[in-house]
This record gives sequence, structure tokens and C-alpha cells, in this order.
Amino acid sequence: MSGAETIQRIRVEHPDARIIVLTMYEGDEHIYRALKAGAVTYLLKDTLSKELIQAIRDVHAGMRPLTDHVQRSLRRRGEQPTLTAREIQVMELITEGRRNKEIAAILNISEDTVPVHLKNIFAKLKVNDRNAAMNVAIKRGIVQIK
Repeated sequence: MSGAETIQRIRVEHPDARIIVLTMYEGDEHIYRALKAGAVTYLLKDTLSKELIQAIRDVHAGMRPLTDHVQRSLRRRGEQPTLTAREIQVMELITEGRRNKEIAAILNISEDTVPVHLKNIFAKLKVNDRNAAMNVAIKRGIVQIK
């Protein structure tokens, strides 16, 4: 179960829970998913203890403290085109090392459709090849290495 799914489950059982995410993942998609799932704030593990304590106090007081880094990441995410659910599936299969023929078979699509998805992914991520797309997608938190 992902962090976002965990947050959603906690919020269903405890709607008043105020969840602070403390993580090493700084990709804009990770941040977006956590906040969308119901986390109050998102902090990186390298957050100084003084800042962490202040964030806990702020959340306890009913505030929603978001660091400059998180705000910038969310703003950047809003300015970039997002991948469709199918494009994310294609990217996940690329991170597994799958070839176009395998991707087509797994997704039950034409082998000719895979390059169309790849072209769209490359344009949205502003890259020119699979490796670069994979690097950007992992860095942003669009996909994860399993």
C-alpha cells in the first residue's frame, strides 16, 4: 500500500486526524498525492528538528504549514502537463525494462499505439528518449522503481 493510500485509510477511520508526512521523497507527484489524500503538510527527513517541532505545533494549532520547497514543487507541478493514467502505465512498464511489444501485450493495445504514448510522454516530460523519461518520472514521483 502506498503512502497516499495509507493516508486515505487513516482519514476514513479518523477524519479529524492531522497527518504530517515525513519522507525522503521530494518529487512533486509524491507531494501532490500525499496532500490530496489528506495529509496536512509534507516535510523532508532532512528538515531541521527546530522546524519539525514548529510544524508539529502549527498543525496542532490547526494551521497547514507548507515549506517553500513544497510550495515551489506544487507550483511547478501545476505548470507542467500531467501524464494520463495510460501514459503512467506505460512509464511503469518502461521502468520494469519492458519493450514496446511487451507493453502492448500487457496493456492489451496495438503495438503501434505504444510509440504514440511514448511520443506524448516525451513531449510532456520534455525529454527525447526512454531513459530520460524514466529519470524524470522517477525524480518527480510519477513512477517508482519496484
